[in-house]
Amino acid sequence: MEPYPSHACTTGRETAAEGPGAGIHAMKTVTAAIIRHADTVFLARRKTGQKLEGYWEFPGGKLEPGETLQACLEREIFEEFNWEIKAGEMVATSDYAYAHGSIRLIALAAAVIAGEPEPTVHDAMEWVPIARLLHYQLAPADIAIAEKLTKL
Repeated sequence: MEPYPSHACTTGRETAAEGPGAGIHAMKTVTAAIIRHADTVFLARRKTGQKLEGYWEFPGGKLEPGETLQACLEREIFEEFNWEIKAGEMVATSDYAYAHGSIRLIALAAAVIAGEPEPTVHDAMEWVPIARLLHYQLAPADIAIAEKLTKL
């Protein structure tokens, strides 16, 4: 497996005044859900035909103009899983330069409000023991966040 260049995880203590991606030209802000159940966390695998197909990820999506991080994550999880969640505080961030562009992945704690996940852009879902997160083929930007979760 190739090494994953250019990713970093921060503490998640950036202020709103700094803004996601502040000072980083052309970096897209993407949210990710950290949905826990006991000692597990929810992961989903991107299906064939999607960017990053075959990789497991903390699901979420791209921040739209005028959206809060929480509103973005709640919208994306509803669109991708028809699942109602409540997004909370920032857990960590990970900056990563993919061939198709750079992202700042902002992981937020989230809780399920209603429903069962019904995937649309994923072909598998699992509740993964936190201690086993790094045994999955994670999307490169998600690795630093998984590393942080395993140390909490």
